[in-house]
Amino acid sequence: MNLNSSTRELSLVGPYYAGRLERLGITTIKDLLYHVPHRYLDFSLSSPISLAQPGEMLTIKGKVVFIKNQYTRFGKKIQICEVEDASGKITVVWFNQPFLVQTLYPGTTVSLAGKIDWFGRKKALVSPEYEVVKKGKRQLHTKGLVPIYPETSGVSSKWLRGRIKEAVESIGIVDDFLPEKIRKREKLLGQKEAFVSVHFPKSFGQAEKARQRLAFDELLFLHLNSLRRKIDWQRHEPAQKLEVDSKLIKTFIDSLPFALTHSQEESVNEILTDMKKGFPMNRLLEGDVGSGKTVVAATGAFATFLNGYQTLVMAPTQILASQHFDTLHKLFDPFKIRVNLITSDIVKKDLGRADILVGTHSLIHKKAGFEKVALVIIDEQHRFGVEQRAYLVKKAKGKSISPHVLTMTATPIPRTMALTIYGDMDLSTLTEMPLGRRKITTWVVGPKKREAAYKWVEEQIKTKKNQAFVICPLIEESEKETMQGVKAATEEFARLQKVFTSSHLGLLHGRIKGEEKEKVLGAFRKGVIDILVATPVVEVGIDIPSATIMIIEAAERFGLAQLHQLRGRVGRSDKKSYCLVFSEAKSPKVLARLRAMEKGISGFELAELDLTLRGPGEMFGLKQHGFPQLKAASWQDVKAIKKTKVVAEELLKNYPSLSFLQLASF
Repeated sequence: MNLNSSTRELSLVGPYYAGRLERLGITTIKDLLYHVPHRYLDFSLSSPISLAQPGEMLTIKGKVVFIKNQYTRFGKKIQICEVEDASGKITVVWFNQPFLVQTLYPGTTVSLAGKIDWFGRKKALVSPEYEVVKKGKRQLHTKGLVPIYPETSGVSSKWLRGRIKEAVESIGIVDDFLPEKIRKREKLLGQKEAFVSVHFPKSFGQAEKARQRLAFDELLFLHLNSLRRKIDWQRHEPAQKLEVDSKLIKTFIDSLPFALTHSQEESVNEILTDMKKGFPMNRLLEGDVGSGKTVVAATGAFATFLNGYQTLVMAPTQILASQHFDTLHKLFDPFKIRVNLITSDIVKKDLGRADILVGTHSLIHKKAGFEKVALVIIDEQHRFGVEQRAYLVKKAKGKSISPHVLTMTATPIPRTMALTIYGDMDLSTLTEMPLGRRKITTWVVGPKKREAAYKWVEEQIKTKKNQAFVICPLIEESEKETMQGVKAATEEFARLQKVFTSSHLGLLHGRIKGEEKEKVLGAFRKGVIDILVATPVVEVGIDIPSATIMIIEAAERFGLAQLHQLRGRVGRSDKKSYCLVFSEAKSPKVLARLRAMEKGISGFELAELDLTLRGPGEMFGLKQHGFPQLKAASWQDVKAIKKTKVVAEELLKNYPSLSFLQLASF
């Protein structure tokens, strides 16, 4: 058995348990050994029974005198056991584990670990860990530091300990992929030693050293995978070298109704420089909501047009695709550049030769005039699957010449995550907001101030002709008890019609068909609708300058980055704008997180704060957005992330004899 062997080779792991392990991201022995404990129970103290004192966490060993199931007056079973050693006896109590009477029968030597407490007037071990003591068999669950793992239904820490012990013993000698020179320099344990020490440590210090080695591996593999993709992209994907006419580019920039910010100018230069190279650009353009990413991308599309080539722009939603179409059409109309829109519901203009094709995933499936594509722009790229992005690029590829690829995101990503996850991309960041964008005043509103807030909104609509968004997390009220307090858009729409009797309300969510969406948005743009009740479908792509109020219901259910994006739907004109963050949360920690929205800090600063407070899992929904869940490492460990990137580059440069597949197969 080796690190790449299937977990099915372990005892007690058949198809049933293999399926459950897959929920934890475990399919191989390597996956299992990198499944690091998130804490340890300290059962280092052992004691004769007679010396055990209430409040102590310890291990005792003795023989079972008797054990029985005893019913409570409510019909539940309690397991009462008595265990003795040479010094005395103690009562042991479990709840609702009737099978124990067949396992711990009288005369069995048992090791018990837990907290000494009172049961009635007797000292007792209540719900302790237990294991039968057998000659030559190491105590795994009741002695020393006992690991507690991330679990899933049907897979307990106790069960995992047994499988991990077998795995460690079965793999034998492990050829450490990390050269000894690097291990010594970075003061890292060997890989096999780290596996043993993290799962079965003799001290907390040893466990931490082992975790550091496995965390190093985890981050290193991420960097290696990114570097491999970057090298493959540059070596094997020739691109069309584009000529950049600086005078004509300046003509386009001068035609814009606003001046570019410094970071927009820098990003434009980086993109144009990439497009002059013989291998395809692979660049990520990050920018806060409203920072002007579309104009930067449009400059690249203009350069592509000047060379006689086409540009594809793919957006995740029909709303955003339509918004890009409208924006690009206005920007390029003076230059007679043809822009087409293709979505599942809408085809604007014919599907003949267009200079710029804008669409949703329909660009992949519909027959469109792909003749000479030199630039592919993918917006909110994390919302597409890897296969969808790759297929679009492949479809755009012609005669073995690959297009340049520019991906954009308004989702603020902490820099440590961007450096690691998008290490195969070059990074451009828009750090300033265009002139004229005013700060959005934000308030966290509790239940007691809700009615007053509604009256204020109504007054704003009546006297200043302002418009408002009301955002709810779900389309319909969930039947799950844990979600019953969440305001659903359909329910909220009906309720708010009774609150705002003198205003016109509209409803928008993902299940509304394309034509109806356009109709609702058109009415909102024209001011026919005063208040638009919606799900987070408005998070990207809706640009209504006259909308100045954003109300977000059940705000505690959103990450700060998403709240910031929703807030960015207002404040798109010179009118004063507001964001009302509604929450019925009582937790001081949750409220403190929401109040960070009131400080007016940037989306990137909010993302860093959210990463610290909640972690990436809750920030992004990792599976949906493609961010890997770290098991041993931490996204907050900036030092380790930077160090492992340097080591990854060193490995590829100085150790060519090492198998790259071995290094990058994590």
